[in-house]
Amino acid sequence: MADSFNTILATAVLRLLRPLVRILLRYGVPFGVLSDLVRQAYVDVAWHELVPQDRKQTISHVSALTGLTRKEVKRLVGMGPDVAVPDQARYSRAIRVISGWSHDPTFHDSAGRPAVLPVEGAQQSFSLLVRKYSGDIPVRAMLDTLLEAGSVSVEDERVTLVRKAYVPAQGVTEKIEILGRDVAELMSTIDHNLVAPTDDLRFQRKVTYDNINPDAVARLRTLSGRKAQALLEALDREFSKYDLDRQGRRDGTSISVGIYYHEQDNNETNP
Repeated sequence: MADSFNTILATAVLRLLRPLVRILLRYGVPFGVLSDLVRQAYVDVAWHELVPQDRKQTISHVSALTGLTRKEVKRLVGMGPDVAVPDQARYSRAIRVISGWSHDPTFHDSAGRPAVLPVEGAQQSFSLLVRKYSGDIPVRAMLDTLLEAGSVSVEDERVTLVRKAYVPAQGVTEKIEILGRDVAELMSTIDHNLVAPTDDLRFQRKVTYDNINPDAVARLRTLSGRKAQALLEALDREFSKYDLDRQGRRDGTSISVGIYYHEQDNNETNP
């Protein structure tokens, strides 16, 4: 039974590592860098999450858990958690700006829709929106970010929300940051469901077919995107009712719902 479980676990790990390794090799990241990051992750998780009951965490205990030497564990503990995690402020705050524009009546027109906003102004302006929802990111930097993503348009110093979504433009850096956040959220949900009681499971489903008529793929891809966007906008409207940012509070809970679309030709190599 143990051998069977270990085989299943190893197969699952290889499946999730392959696309990650593909990305790393594409951008010239050698194995040694990944190896160092894995060591750091092992020590971070063991040190902070696997503390012996009624006892203090120790270098020896983490060394025994991870299989790393005490010297290596001591070095990595000294580096602290998330040493290589990039700043994701621009991504999250761009989303908050669009959400605030969509749901805050302060920035709506008489019909209750997101208003066309002057870039500057004391009332109902884009600068006021950014200051309210993006923290310390400069107004022009946020405007450039949303322009690059195609979320807004600007004419005569007036900003129009053209898409109620923020998808980074062609630059790679921010998309890599999303990899670190969104894949981690999905894996954390699966991890929770592995150990949680049945009355505390988190939603995680997908629809999958392995032999779709190729002539229908483009239509189904478009249909999936349209329906997924509509669902996410509906959830965004509901979630925004309980957003503590409007009260200037930061003591709430972080929740996310993500939808992805995957497509692969059956003739492609799929180990």
